[in-house]
Amino acid sequence: MIRPEQPGKKPGLYRVLNDKGGIRRGAAPKDLTPDEDYVQLYRTMSLVRAIDQRMITLQRQGRISFYGAATGQEAAVIGSGYALEPEDWVVPALREGGIALLRGFSLSDYVNQLFGNDPDIQRGRQMPCHYGHRDMRYVTLSSVIANQLPHAVGIALAAKLRGESTIAVGYMGDGATSEGDFHVSMEFAARMGAPTLFFCQNNQWAISTGWECQTKASSLAVKAPGYGMDGYRVDGNDVLAVYAVTQHAVRQIRETQRPVFIEALTYRVGAHSTSDDPSRYRDESITETWKQRDPIQRFRTLLDNMGLWDDDKEEAMLADYTQRIKGEITRAEAAPPPTVESLFEDVYAEKPWHLAEQEKELREWLS
Repeated sequence: MIRPEQPGKKPGLYRVLNDKGGIRRGAAPKDLTPDEDYVQLYRTMSLVRAIDQRMITLQRQGRISFYGAATGQEAAVIGSGYALEPEDWVVPALREGGIALLRGFSLSDYVNQLFGNDPDIQRGRQMPCHYGHRDMRYVTLSSVIANQLPHAVGIALAAKLRGESTIAVGYMGDGATSEGDFHVSMEFAARMGAPTLFFCQNNQWAISTGWECQTKASSLAVKAPGYGMDGYRVDGNDVLAVYAVTQHAVRQIRETQRPVFIEALTYRVGAHSTSDDPSRYRDESITETWKQRDPIQRFRTLLDNMGLWDDDKEEAMLADYTQRIKGEITRAEAAPPPTVESLFEDVYAEKPWHLAEQEKELREWLS
């Protein structure tokens, strides 16, 4: 049974998958079909992993400037995203790009954003990995820690005032729970009854700061009752458990119009980003232990045991992903950079005189 955390009690950790590649009795999400939903979850997590691996290589080659991978956290990303409705707003942190893909963000747009070329729908105005798409209700993230959380609360409250059933999900890492925006958002959402899901990927490292340095609380989820909301703690490397807890929380939010907090316990097995070297500040033997809990391999074992997957399907899937990703990279690299005109667009409905003057001056300088 999915239960919220209680202060003073030992932290719980909701799981669906057991240690033998099976499902705990009675824990399987009843609305998911193995031959369709389970396979789609697995394929999407695998796509995120394939993209991340390739993009890290591109950054090392100097072909893109920055990348932040979700390696080891794919279950937390895809499991939570799969439980949302299309009308719900996603306000991401750094590693939730897979949810954009899940919602229909094309691989072409995904790769264009990393290169910041002319076909990029953001016209190169954002750092790589800072995806955004209004039609998919996926808000462009900011690199400032936790400042997306007040935005999520505002979006949720606006939906409530309009009489909509929409919720907003504010994603964060464990480091965000030490920021003022986190506390303000939790307090405001609870006080105003904003239908917000606060989803924390506790990957145990806020760059070089371990999560135990963030708090003296026994868990992050146990903080929620102090703000007047339920907090749930889930195994973030168990995609079915993440889905089940997120679905439970989403239903609760829609019914009560009250916020909920989820802590998905996972681990950042790679670097914080391509600008980071984790071997300088943590014991990598612990990392090796967490690699044995790989969420993709863990779910693959279940699919194998159920007869839904095998090595031939795996090989065909990975070959397809490799070809598609390679093709999009080739196309994106060949595309031109954003035009000079784009520098002055999307600022005002009608271009004012001073921007027109600046554009003219720039053109003369470039000629």
